[in-house]
Amino acid sequence: MWLKGTVQIARKELGIFFASPLAYLFLGAFALINVFIFFWVEAFFARNIADVRPLFEWMPVVLVFLAAALTMRSWSEERRTGTLDHVLTMPARSVAFVFGKFLAAWSLLLMALVLTLPIPVMVGAVGELDWGPVWAGYLATALLGALYLAIGLAVSARTDNAIVSLLLTTAVAGAFLLIGHPLLTSLVPTNLADGMRLIGSGSRFESITRGVIDARDLYYYLGLTGVFLAYNVYTLEQVRWDKQAHQTQHGRWRVGIGLLVANLLLVNVWLQPTHALRVDTTEGNLYSISDTTRQTLARLDEPLELRGYFSAKTHPLLAPLVPRLKDLLREYGALGGDPVKVQLIDPTEEPELEQQANQTYGIEPVPFQVADRHQSSVVSSYFNVLVKYGDEHRVLGFDDMIEVKQGRNDLNVRLRNPEYDLTRAINSVLESYRAGGEIYPLLDERVTLTAYVSPDDTLPDALVDFRATLEDTAGEMADASNGKLNVEVRNPEADGGRLAQQIRQDYGFQPMVAGLLDPQPFYFYLMLSDGNQNVQVPLPDDLSENALRDGLEAGLERFVTGLTETVGLVTPSPGANPYAAQRGGKRFTQLRQALTENYSVRTLQLDNGQVPAAIDLLMVMAPEVLSEKAVFAIDQYLMRGGRVVLATGPQSIRLSRQQLSASAHDSGLTDWLSGQGISVSDQLVMDPQNSAFPVPVIREVNGMRFEELRMLNYPYFIDVRGEGLADHPVTSNLGRLTVPWAGAVQYQAPQSEADESTGALSVTPLAQSSSRAWLGSANQVMPRLNASGDVTYTPAETTERYPLIVSLTGQFRSHFAGQDSPLLEAETETTEESSEGSEAAESADTQPTIGTVIERSPESARLIVIGSNDFAEDTALQMAGAAQGTQLTGEIDFLTNLAEWSLDDSGLMSIRSGGEYNRTLPAMSEDSQRAYEYATYGAALVLLAALIVIQRWRRRQRLHQLTQWA
Repeated sequence: MWLKGTVQIARKELGIFFASPLAYLFLGAFALINVFIFFWVEAFFARNIADVRPLFEWMPVVLVFLAAALTMRSWSEERRTGTLDHVLTMPARSVAFVFGKFLAAWSLLLMALVLTLPIPVMVGAVGELDWGPVWAGYLATALLGALYLAIGLAVSARTDNAIVSLLLTTAVAGAFLLIGHPLLTSLVPTNLADGMRLIGSGSRFESITRGVIDARDLYYYLGLTGVFLAYNVYTLEQVRWDKQAHQTQHGRWRVGIGLLVANLLLVNVWLQPTHALRVDTTEGNLYSISDTTRQTLARLDEPLELRGYFSAKTHPLLAPLVPRLKDLLREYGALGGDPVKVQLIDPTEEPELEQQANQTYGIEPVPFQVADRHQSSVVSSYFNVLVKYGDEHRVLGFDDMIEVKQGRNDLNVRLRNPEYDLTRAINSVLESYRAGGEIYPLLDERVTLTAYVSPDDTLPDALVDFRATLEDTAGEMADASNGKLNVEVRNPEADGGRLAQQIRQDYGFQPMVAGLLDPQPFYFYLMLSDGNQNVQVPLPDDLSENALRDGLEAGLERFVTGLTETVGLVTPSPGANPYAAQRGGKRFTQLRQALTENYSVRTLQLDNGQVPAAIDLLMVMAPEVLSEKAVFAIDQYLMRGGRVVLATGPQSIRLSRQQLSASAHDSGLTDWLSGQGISVSDQLVMDPQNSAFPVPVIREVNGMRFEELRMLNYPYFIDVRGEGLADHPVTSNLGRLTVPWAGAVQYQAPQSEADESTGALSVTPLAQSSSRAWLGSANQVMPRLNASGDVTYTPAETTERYPLIVSLTGQFRSHFAGQDSPLLEAETETTEESSEGSEAAESADTQPTIGTVIERSPESARLIVIGSNDFAEDTALQMAGAAQGTQLTGEIDFLTNLAEWSLDDSGLMSIRSGGEYNRTLPAMSEDSQRAYEYATYGAALVLLAALIVIQRWRRRQRLHQLTQWA
């Protein structure tokens, strides 16, 4: 019965509210203020991120005043005019009156929120908006608003002055907002600050708006709302008691209300240890523990210790990050079970543990300068996580786990990707611990070493001895493997050469020669196989036992999941001058640092014609005039089943102080790529969907000249997003990619009889331009401003989508098939240049140069071609990221993903790809920006007009109904 009365009272309150034009002015002002804050105060377009966080960042503050204004007259006006006594004498219960007024006010709040919907709709139309946090943000706003409304009603019931009610509601609601704010929590120890954040309404609100709907946060709002509504009912009952004398009934009310409030509050405490009742609404489940982490924890054979070292007093920007790290560590402990031991330590309160952290693990406090309104001081605090497994450990500091971005007015400090960082550290200590022992127990399948070796009478003398070394060394390794390694030595020329024909067809193995002056052919190939994967082991240069053992162990590591792989990085040498990059030299410092986090990175020079056997992935960035031996090294590495990433474009871009220039670039790989069916256009791809480019502009103000950077549309910085990114593990959830000064990468299968014996390649364009792109001249790489100060580029008549990055997988054919090895030719030239009668020549090292050309690769070979010399290059990254005040990481993430995919290690990639990334806006002119902004204002006003029409129509319907009853 009381529920029906509640609905009737809510309708009556809404009717009273909408009877006045002030209601519509109020709703309209709320909508327009939020739009103004979004576009002007938070500078949405300058911020350049496709999300609606600025809207929800201000919403808790706006709601304080909105709720106070909506509720200040609810009961105080009833008290002032004396109608409250009449209300309380009506047959309806006090609960119905309280909930009726609450529902009416909450309905008004929801209507006000509906008027802000044009903001996320506009953002979704402009960029790639993740709608999960949007709906979670609106849910959080509705719940926070409900709490503030309940506070307002409770306060209004205690006074007959609307202004007093407004001020008190603002004060109480503001107190709940501020209690968990960093402004206050930074002044107290960490443990107390954690408790304050649990009580504060703003900290809970922030947790939901990031996209995680936690049952603890939901109940917090619902429970406190119930507390204040119960107090409101109790206040009204007290007014009734003034006219009654039933003291026993009054005591029951007090006990009942007290028990209700106590239960509502205690359930919050009971729910707090619960972590499982949560829903991650973000695209890609950014804040959920991934399957990769679960699999990593399931691999534990020894206890894993996770220790968080966090000081009670730390920098105010780091303090809000500590609770999330603590929660994450606890979740690892819950998922890992008994093998995972989690400790949360404040070293300043436990001197023995602090001494152990300092001396054993090298964990030292970091001094931070903090200031309040009284003084400025330096605080040394801990912000570290120790990962320990067996006798291996790794320490993560604040510089390993956070990222700092410069906002318009302040710094934005947040956790980079805590699950990725923590799981990567666990994998690192696991790999180090496992690598410290024997490799054979780590093999999942039995591996067979097959040596395809000719008889001794056809081998060079040096290889006869090396064959004995091979048999002894391989035999020792097989005995030590306990059956995990099997060794077979087979003669390819036996049985009429059938095996030789088979290995030529399967692996492209050709007969070897020891030199052009010794044309006697022979075979000496080493192949490791487990039935699923084939790994060729190259012959060591010095034919020594140690080199052979190292090569075999490096090959066996390819069959072990989890061991650290080695990336061979080939980059242009900057020479002695550190400023070479400014004159056209390329530097890849950021790429090297990113790869070093997960792999062992070796800098290679390919002029010796070989890629070391330990290299698992070869990255060749911006190659320039590679020699034939260097090309041969790349070719044969691919033929051995290697993975090769080539970043090579048609133009060499040189940057001086204020000038860009381009010149034709010769990588030395054009013919080799052509043999694989790949061509890179001589012209650069230009795309109206591009990233901004910083251009220095001189302004004159009152006779003074100022130089400033203007961000201008630059079609050579191709912004790849949406359909331009393939549905592929490398680009999954990458969001966007900037490809600077790129040529179009085209593939056409080679048309030759020799190629018919090879398998078809799988070709995947990983990144493509938009369909409005065209091929343009490199003569215009320097932006030129017109009279209006804008950059103008005239598109070609024909536009299309151009591939910029292409992946090829399968069986490749060697560019050197049917030719002598370039290594033999180099040896012959060196021999001819030697003096004929010198003793040095006679006593030279007799080790032969083995000349062979592997003509075909196994199916596991992979080649990725990037049509740009400047992809992930330091200067290009800095220029492309200048618009955001930070370095872009999309290119680095892409190459790191590419490395993990190429090495068949997609576990960590799935975590990093699922990490939060900036969904930046596409390039837009100022006119387009203004059009979207004005359209948002207009849409909000249209919704307000629709609301007015609906309310007026309902009012006329009600009046018509009353007229008929009369």
